[in-house]
Amino acid sequence: MMLVPRRNFDIFDSFFDDPFFNSNENKMMKTDIKENENNYEVLIDLPGFNKEDIKMYIDNGYLVVSAKTNNEIDDKDENGKFIRKERYYGECSRSFYVGEDVKEENIKASYKNGTLNIEIPKLEIEEKKSEKKYIEISD
Repeated sequence: MMLVPRRNFDIFDSFFDDPFFNSNENKMMKTDIKENENNYEVLIDLPGFNKEDIKMYIDNGYLVVSAKTNNEIDDKDENGKFIRKERYYGECSRSFYVGEDVKEENIKASYKNGTLNIEIPKLEIEEKKSEKKYIEISD
């Protein structure tokens, strides 16, 4: 007895797989941000990336996180050819406003099981009390 997978040949099965219908669904860098007493915790999903492929830096008060991977595989190999490829290769990045006072040395990060964990400290910001300066209105 031979098992043959059942195939539905419904025209709409492949029609809704088109990227046009999934354009709002971003599968890269899903992020959760949690506020703790002394810091903010940013959790970013980066499955399939190596720690060495992830870069972070501060740019004008924004924490920029980027990741790059190159898992490109030939369309043909000695065992056959691919009929569908869904694995991602390329580059992605996100940026988060953290403020002008946060420096690189204040941020801690770790990467485990495909999740980047970033801890950003809450910095005390001195409120500047300033006198109201009125703008003169001319005739």
